[in-house]
Amino acid sequence: MVQMETRNLRKTRQGVVISNKMDKTIVIAAKFKEMHPIYGKFVQKTKKYHAHDEKNEANVGDTVLIMETRPLSKTKRWRLVQIVEKAK
Repeated sequence: MVQMETRNLRKTRQGVVISNKMDKTIVIAAKFKEMHPIYGKFVQKTKKYHAHDEKNEANVGDTVLIMETRPLSKTKRWRLVQIVEKAK
């Protein structure tokens, strides 16, 4: 019998909260660098994620850690794990 301890294979992302206007939902902008296919130069790109924030504790400007989870709505597939740094 295989044990169900394979939960640590979920993806995590760190980013900055850009919106918290929805109830229990935050929008995170996660930056990453990707190599340009032709020029070989690293280009900085940004991707937005909708994450579930159960207690409405994250505010705009906070740096947060999010983790992949089951689909919670049409756009939400991530949940808030912790607030790494509060906005100044």
